[in-house]
Amino acid sequence: MTHFSSLNRDSIYEEMKENTLDVLIIGGGITGAGIALDASTRGLTTGVVEMQDYAAGTSSRSTKLVHGGLRYLKQFEVAMVAEVGKERDIVYQNGPHVTTPEWMLLPFHKGGNFGPFSTNLGLRVYDFLAGVKKEERRKMLSAQEALEREPLLNEKGLRGAGYYVEYRTDDARLTLDVMKKAVQKGTYALNYTKVVDFIYEKEQIVGVIVEDQINGDQHSLYAKRIVNAGGPWVDKLREKDGSKQGKTLRLTKGVHLVFDQQTFPLHQAIYFDTPDGRMVFAIPRDGKTYVGTTDTVYEGDISHPTMTTDDRDYVLRAIEYMFPSLSITEHDVESSWAGLRPLIHEEGKDPSEISRKDEIFESDSGLLSIAGGKLTGYRKMAENVIDRVVSYLQEENDKNYPKSQTKDLPISGGEVGGAKGYAPFKKRKIEEGIAMGLTENQATSLTQLYGANVGHVYDLYQSKQDEANQEGLDPVVFAMLTYAMEQESTVKPVDFFIRRTGALFFDIHWVHLHKESVIAYMAKRMGWTQQQKESFTEELEQLLEEAVAPVPAHA
Repeated sequence: MTHFSSLNRDSIYEEMKENTLDVLIIGGGITGAGIALDASTRGLTTGVVEMQDYAAGTSSRSTKLVHGGLRYLKQFEVAMVAEVGKERDIVYQNGPHVTTPEWMLLPFHKGGNFGPFSTNLGLRVYDFLAGVKKEERRKMLSAQEALEREPLLNEKGLRGAGYYVEYRTDDARLTLDVMKKAVQKGTYALNYTKVVDFIYEKEQIVGVIVEDQINGDQHSLYAKRIVNAGGPWVDKLREKDGSKQGKTLRLTKGVHLVFDQQTFPLHQAIYFDTPDGRMVFAIPRDGKTYVGTTDTVYEGDISHPTMTTDDRDYVLRAIEYMFPSLSITEHDVESSWAGLRPLIHEEGKDPSEISRKDEIFESDSGLLSIAGGKLTGYRKMAENVIDRVVSYLQEENDKNYPKSQTKDLPISGGEVGGAKGYAPFKKRKIEEGIAMGLTENQATSLTQLYGANVGHVYDLYQSKQDEANQEGLDPVVFAMLTYAMEQESTVKPVDFFIRRTGALFFDIHWVHLHKESVIAYMAKRMGWTQQQKESFTEELEQLLEEAVAPVPAHA
């Protein structure tokens, strides 16, 4: 996939500049990726520019759930629950390698927000609205049954639990695989490409000036329609366009902590209410347990939200409340992440009560901005945006475009025959991996990470053993890294260790083990200057430090 290789950036710029695009999308998170896929599958010439890495903002720092919005029932957002519940299954069918059904326990305690009646009613309404499959509909458990499923629960005042299905995901991989499919369908995509100005003709927006964040080069790109899908940066771009008025964004920060399963041996995903009335998730994943999230108004550096001591201590108190037998302390935190939610501001509402609905804003210049929304609803949001774009292009070109094509379109890596086809596919690929010398754990991890693309990684593993040894790299890491650079647009070490593998969050020791050899090989392969190598190394070291050491509480 040469169009998604970090080694071909110059040629991608040149191809984007050759013709006026039908649509240019600013932002390479899940929303921008979804818009690109919808546009390219309808025959629009499409480009995406992202100032950081794909999914580097909100789309790699969520609670990592494709969930149906159960908590929005409390706010009576019935239509939203119905839509995202149905979208959840579409995401699962189109990308079963990055989406896993996960039974969730919702315990209720004496004096808590939920009781047996309200939980049963809420989950029953949720099942109906979200179109939940029969085998995944909610069950109600007694206190004893809840403790049998998760012995770590706080027994004091426990009255029972609801039991229902959520879908766990790898948010960054989901974003990347949507973008990869868009590129397969013809999208031009560039990360580390920042919009520094807009180009206008007769007060209408016709293009952008971008600056390559790696070498500093500037380029002018032209498009018939420009979509601002910048997530937390949406209002910054509206300001640049002179159209930030009416509704604006309110950024809130969410922090998650990661623990080793030996320290926090959680068997069962839990969704629980805290004494201050908020809801928190605790989720087991690949030998780790992660817990979050906080929900505080954020006004700092958008590109670099960090965990504060207050954030960390809030989550630790929540753990102490629900899992008192563990005696977890700050010394047990293995890693963490902080992410921002771009919410549409509503006067007088607490951050946790602000709607997660999405909205499209259109400026006098023709700039379309999409804001708000949920990870789960990315495909529908994209459809709505491109419906709007197509309506304009049809008027201007007297040409008809098809309706959205993405409902039944597998994303990259998801070409395994849907959710039912994934289990036999996975079994077959694990057996293939073991036959070529991988351990069962390695073959399982690679198959889950890459889905239908795992064959490319296996081929690299088999054919590049000698080169891997010469470069001082573990052959599995070498195969993953080569694939990441050649077919996943990996530019920096942080891209590989955070967005392509999730290791900085979920296997931080693996990062420490391989970082030097990875950096050395990337520097050689991509021709970095000594200054670039030092800068990229320092960036990774800073993020490794921040994952375990919070900044002071006032930050």
